[in-house]
Amino acid sequence: MSRTDRARAGAYGAAACAVAYGSMKLAQALGANALADKDPLPPHLREQLLTRDPLFVASHWVLAGAAVVGVLVALATVRPWGARVPRRLLLAITWTLGIFMITRSIGVVGFGFVGDALVLTGVRPPPVEHAALARTLARWDLLLWSPFFLLWGVCWATAGWRLYRRGPHTSAQERQDALGHHRG
Repeated sequence: MSRTDRARAGAYGAAACAVAYGSMKLAQALGANALADKDPLPPHLREQLLTRDPLFVASHWVLAGAAVVGVLVALATVRPWGARVPRRLLLAITWTLGIFMITRSIGVVGFGFVGDALVLTGVRPPPVEHAALARTLARWDLLLWSPFFLLWGVCWATAGWRLYRRGPHTSAQERQDALGHHRG
């Protein structure tokens, strides 16, 4: 696979992950469980999520909408119509999302591979009254959420790298022509 194909795959991968995430959040907003019980939240927030607290329902609608925007941003990095979007804006969004999601997956912000491993090995034991739940959620995060956010973050970073490599001197028309040439 050529470098250009990998970069395009990153953009389409970011869009696909946004669709998957947005679909789950939309399902939750409409009342489905859709892995809500596997969300690594502190117990009091988890309870609010599972009892469909209005704030959580509203947040799911917002996140579903943000996922739609994410799909459009990811596609803007590879589709001809995206040449009309300011390159610096796309760079800022793709790199910010890529770094945030990779950081989340690693566990610098609490959850992620590092945080989950610390809970599961007992190095950072959870409160005794929630120990079993914390270990269950850490396993789910370690096997599902952290890899998903790592993949999504790498896709965003790859899409951002493609934009960066195109260079700021490339005109919108040149980018549109180049993107149209690779439609295949």
